[in-house]
Amino acid sequence: MQKAHHPELGEIALTEVMGALSDPIRVGLVRVLADGRERGWGQLRAPVAKSTLSHHLRVLRDAGLTRTRQEGTRCYVTLRRDDLQARFPGLLQVVLSAMEIDDVGSQVGLRDGADP
Repeated sequence: MQKAHHPELGEIALTEVMGALSDPIRVGLVRVLADGRERGWGQLRAPVAKSTLSHHLRVLRDAGLTRTRQEGTRCYVTLRRDDLQARFPGLLQVVLSAMEIDDVGSQVGLRDGADP
């Protein structure tokens, strides 16, 4: 597997971030990752096929919302909270609050046995 591309801080565009957040599955993934913990892709539960989940994770990474790390055959993902705060101060917190109020992405979570 080739190394994943992550946009540099100055390359993260608001239109790309907002576009990535236009899908409820991706919103749910951001909600799960908002606790700041790195998660293995296998820990994530979503009502989509594995290939579709992989696509959603790639969209989030390409937009600059997440960082993916590969370790052997396993992939791990984290939310780029500090980078997003530096680039767009306050945006992530506002979006997360709105997601919570509207219960967007609640169908995404962690698999049983994954840390809460």
